[in-house]
Amino acid sequence: MKPIKKQNFKITAHNTIGLCVFLLAFLLNFSSLYSQNEKSQDTANFIYYPDKIMIRTNLSTQTDNYLLNNKKGSNLDLQTNNSYKLFLSIDYKFIGFSYGFYPKFFGGNKDEDLKGKSTFSDYNFRFFLGRWLQTVNYSKTKGYYVANMSDFEPTWIEGKDPYLQFPDFKTLQLGMSTSYLFNPKFSLKSITSFTEWQKKSAGTFLPSLIYNYNTIRSKVDDLDGKQKEFDLKLAAGYYYNFIIHKNFYVAPNLSPSIGVKFMKDKSRDAGVETIEKDTYFTKNLDGGLKMGYNSDRILFGASLNFSVSSYNEDKDNIISNDKVYGLLYFGYRFDAPGFISKPVEKIDNKIKM
Repeated sequence: MKPIKKQNFKITAHNTIGLCVFLLAFLLNFSSLYSQNEKSQDTANFIYYPDKIMIRTNLSTQTDNYLLNNKKGSNLDLQTNNSYKLFLSIDYKFIGFSYGFYPKFFGGNKDEDLKGKSTFSDYNFRFFLGRWLQTVNYSKTKGYYVANMSDFEPTWIEGKDPYLQFPDFKTLQLGMSTSYLFNPKFSLKSITSFTEWQKKSAGTFLPSLIYNYNTIRSKVDDLDGKQKEFDLKLAAGYYYNFIIHKNFYVAPNLSPSIGVKFMKDKSRDAGVETIEKDTYFTKNLDGGLKMGYNSDRILFGASLNFSVSSYNEDKDNIISNDKVYGLLYFGYRFDAPGFISKPVEKIDNKIKM
């Protein structure tokens, strides 16, 4: 079944954890080149929380899927067996970290006897270096099933018959992005890390350079597929933050991007090994609408997000990955304890953040 074989992608990530550590050390040393003095007092445009730690929980309905559009046959929709993702975040001054996973205790990830088991873990670091934002992300997802089984098996009955499963279909991603804030009167932190609050409505152009290294792997019977991808994208983002009655905000954003994908596909089928190398041009569109409430201690809100990406694998097949998902968040600010504030203050003073 060629469409399924084509979806047996993989990318083997060697030493990804070590690379993350190296990048973090590099960014901390590099940050002094792009930093500016952090003001500890409020201004006409911003409220600052320099001595507060922000902790948040984010519940997302985002799912992971791969869609192969075949112009001459049935499409193939591979999805993970999950309904929610939970992210736990902590931000302090110019640095932030979040960890994401599938929360089984919500009861959203079920029907494992029909759809199989899926696992997910995500690690994200954020560095606000003056008007620059640098992110580093590592994620791993495993376990997919064919969501559109009725397209391939007419006698298949939903809720009774099991889906075709790919328990060894695994994706790993090491991604980074570098963004620059054009408007100094716009606080990107007020809608991302929430370590600041914007007093007046404002918008900004936010171009970003996004670079990802992905590995995808799948094993099905005698077929062992490995795929390596390197994606480079240039995004032209625009963000706006409407401030309503001092404590409420509505923030839309839109970020179209174009890029290039370098791919190496290595597969072994019944002992026969084949290697393919290709380069593709990609089209992407990301955006969303966020709204919420902010006070000195408590904040909460929701957002609706979408992501559309695609590229032509050949004249008959289009690979796309489209997502529309909602997110709920709740956060709390508290005074930073001495064992955290003192070492961060030393770093802050040394590199003059």
